Amino acid sequence: MQGLPAKSHGGLPCGRVKTPCKGGLPLKAGLNLKKLTSGNFLKTLTHPYSIFSLGDSAVTIDLGNGISEPRNQKVLAMQEWLQRFAFEGLVDIIPAYSSLTVIYDPVAIKRRYNPGGTVTEWVKTQLEKAFHDSGEQLPGTAVTVEMPVCYHEQTGIDLAVIAQQKKLEVEEIIHLHTSVLYRVYMIGFLPGFAYLAEVDPKLVMSRKARPVTVLPGSVGIAGAQTGIYPLASPGGWNIIGRTPVKLFDPVAPEPVKLKAGDMVRFYAISMEEFNHQLSTVN
Repeated sequence: MQGLPAKSHGGLPCGRVKTPCKGGLPLKAGLNLKKLTSGNFLKTLTHPYSIFSLGDSAVTIDLGNGISEPRNQKVLAMQEWLQRFAFEGLVDIIPAYSSLTVIYDPVAIKRRYNPGGTVTEWVKTQLEKAFHDSGEQLPGTAVTVEMPVCYHEQTGIDLAVIAQQKKLEVEEIIHLHTSVLYRVYMIGFLPGFAYLAEVDPKLVMSRKARPVTVLPGSVGIAGAQTGIYPLASPGGWNIIGRTPVKLFDPVAPEPVKLKAGDMVRFYAISMEEFNHQLSTVN
């Protein structure tokens, strides 16, 4: 996502910057994108969640479909609770925008706990415990990451299309995209692919009808979401720039740069600085 003149950040290095900040699966088109901000809104819902199985070795708890920070905070709180009180046979925990899926080994659970009913019902009970016993959000402060992006016609291959469709100048697109502090709602699709929301309403764009090849670090917009491709991949998001930051490194102590719950603020850099930073990380 390129554009605008380079913004001076005093030589701020690419990567994670810890600063205090208040604070799955890709969303389908046509979802309610209203952001709910009430700290205890889950208590006011008539049906706060639904639980359903995915085959014989996975169960999902769904808090509703939409971009909602309180729901996402609750999902991450449930994930943390399940990690602290992990049961034997728990294989994986997969958080999404507003749902949480657990993968489990039914044989291990049957052998260890010998539940009176089915293993699926036993796991559903564990998810109910996670919902009721976890808090509404994780304690402590979030991590804010300053992310450099080159908003240039060579890196932002869809900037001109967005400008034409939205009747905006490229400079305004860059300003709107860099003016928001985004929340990382989930990691998915590719290792390290971060789903962030929400973009300014003026930048909301439908996905492309056909995917194209996208370069690593490409920053795109789809609906009210913005995201960063960590690897070369076919993609249908509208590309407005590229970051030189490596978001996925399989040999690093922490292979994935961003995690759900982090906050991201983009800032513009020049093509020259982009190429320089890219050469230092590769």
